[in-house]
Amino acid sequence: MRRYSAWSLLKAGLSEQRGWEPAWRDASPKKSYDAIVVGGGGHGLATAYYLASQHGMTNVAVIERGWIGGGNTGRNTTVIRSNYFFPESTRFYDFSLSLYEGLSRELNYNIMFSRRGMWSLAHDRHGIEMLRRSANAMLRNGADVEYHEGDEVRRRIPGLNPNPRFPVLAGLLQPRGGTARHDAVAWGYARGADMLGVDIIQNCEVTGFDIRGGRIAGVKTSLGDIASERVGVAVAGHSSTLAKLAGFRLPITSYALQAFVSEPMKPVLDTVVLSPATGVYVSQSDKGELVLGGALDLFPSYAQRGSLPALEQAAGGLIDMFPQFSRVRLLRQWAGIVDVVHDSTPILGESPVDGLHLNCGWGTGGFKAIPAGGFCFAHALATGQPHPLAAAFTLDRFSSGALIDEAAASGIAH
Repeated sequence: MRRYSAWSLLKAGLSEQRGWEPAWRDASPKKSYDAIVVGGGGHGLATAYYLASQHGMTNVAVIERGWIGGGNTGRNTTVIRSNYFFPESTRFYDFSLSLYEGLSRELNYNIMFSRRGMWSLAHDRHGIEMLRRSANAMLRNGADVEYHEGDEVRRRIPGLNPNPRFPVLAGLLQPRGGTARHDAVAWGYARGADMLGVDIIQNCEVTGFDIRGGRIAGVKTSLGDIASERVGVAVAGHSSTLAKLAGFRLPITSYALQAFVSEPMKPVLDTVVLSPATGVYVSQSDKGELVLGGALDLFPSYAQRGSLPALEQAAGGLIDMFPQFSRVRLLRQWAGIVDVVHDSTPILGESPVDGLHLNCGWGTGGFKAIPAGGFCFAHALATGQPHPLAAAFTLDRFSSGALIDEAAASGIAH
């Protein structure tokens, strides 16, 4: 497959953009594979890519019910950060951030990574205490962070309301945080995996699992049965649904997380800003659109649609931070289905069925974890053992009590 470069772009332009090859093959399933990854989102595609590139496993299939990147990967707000509290979480997400920083070059595909920084604001003395606590934990865990008083925060964030309903008393900045193009991440991993021989099979729904003597032997799909003794499931909000097909339950509840995009405008916001008082966060895309989101819906749901109450909450929080956006029109509203675990820490490792591995429980933080999630999940599928970075994220912690309670420590998981 042709490598992308300035020269190939110029050459294609001289021929009226004719001759471009498809970025990946639309494969049909074979009878058997060395490994099967269920879920064609960012985590599933990254897993397949690292199985091939890091472990030499090329007889691999990615099975997707719809189209690749059509689930949460294409429905998130693209924020990348590693400002977590516990050492296990910080190490993992910082590794993911470092992979993001070099991903465009590795995949030969521009994922439009923008290191614009991530701000979390404090609006009262309790918020200040939380930011100082977070800053100390991040520094202790080796992550970059800066704590700033309110005057410096307002100076460094253009257009921030000087007299908001919730006064800005301090801010926590992670300079290496930022955003990336969500579709490009999925497409880049798909192209990279395909180049290494991985089969990407779309419009193929898993209807059951072939389990013999407590061990996985394959998957049953709408396109026929496919044999494999190594199966990984990376389907986000539908993880509990597939677990039920395999005969076990997961400590997961699925909620809708809504997001919004405004009409495009000239560059006005060069960073990501989160206001814990309103639960609203916002950034500006490379196309000029404001991308914003709020809190989870308060009830379990598999719906991928928006609602007026969430819109009102997000719009109110945005205008409190940036009153000048009050007349900006919204273009789109949607929801992703997120898989929330009780301690807001992911599950990476083997399930109660031998050979069936789980990549789930990311909640609202799955996009930022795609590179590291795929890297560690590929290691688990290839070796049968958890990667050291994800050793604390196995399902066993719910029986041992060794939970990593980022829900209480980090406050908000977006």
